[in-house]
Amino acid sequence: MRRFILLSLMLLYLGSRQSPLQAQCTSPNTAFLSGETLSYDLYFNWKFIWLKAGTAAMNITETVYQGEPAFRCNLTTRGSKKADRFFIMRDTLESIVSQELTPLYYRKGALEGKRYHVDQAWYSYPNGVSHIRQRYRNHHGDVSEHQRKSNVCIYDMLSMLLRARSFDAQDYRIDQKINFPMADGGKIEEQTLIYRGKKNFKMENTKVTYRCLVFSFVEYKNGKEKEVITFYISDDENHLPVRLDMFLNFGSAKAFLTGTRGLRNPQTSIIE
Repeated sequence: MRRFILLSLMLLYLGSRQSPLQAQCTSPNTAFLSGETLSYDLYFNWKFIWLKAGTAAMNITETVYQGEPAFRCNLTTRGSKKADRFFIMRDTLESIVSQELTPLYYRKGALEGKRYHVDQAWYSYPNGVSHIRQRYRNHHGDVSEHQRKSNVCIYDMLSMLLRARSFDAQDYRIDQKINFPMADGGKIEEQTLIYRGKKNFKMENTKVTYRCLVFSFVEYKNGKEKEVITFYISDDENHLPVRLDMFLNFGSAKAFLTGTRGLRNPQTSIIE
């Protein structure tokens, strides 16, 4: 589940345009306020039985970065005691963005099984060019550092999510494919996202039904497309990830939204 909400993060990248750097790296925020908290339950399919594998939580707060007001976003995933018997998972992600949603700093610390690795990125924009300094420590303790620059803005998982949530989805076309660069694991890689259309989804173990935008995150191997994640995003101005289906090498997993606090906009995607 290490890509949990890589998921939701990229989804609305469909709304961006290849325009000058200033336009790419800043964006108006219409989706969230400081104090927002989202909670999730995680489930894993074990021998045809769905077991609760853990929880995840994401929260956004105001902060100050290098003397300027900013937003700090934290995402944590925790495996349950039962799941720990099979596979230990402890992920902590942090992203700091300006109030105009420009990426400033990113860190991911991940304990997966017996392996712990740390991924960091620092962003700067001298002379209108996007610079990123990356530092990656693998599970052996080996450290690699890289510096890159680009005429287009580079995002990490969380900063892309924060920006994407404010995009307008009205012009999306079914099966539209979008390729985009993302910093992760000390590298910058091209990713592919596909818009699948709209669908109503009834939340597990509740009477709540959401009107959702459906997206697929896919990978390509030997020219063949493989679905990695299908995610359902609330079709309202909050653009909340409400359900995620993850297809893993060793099975499948799901995540369901269980709680919200401090939302900026009404949840108009909820169908009574």
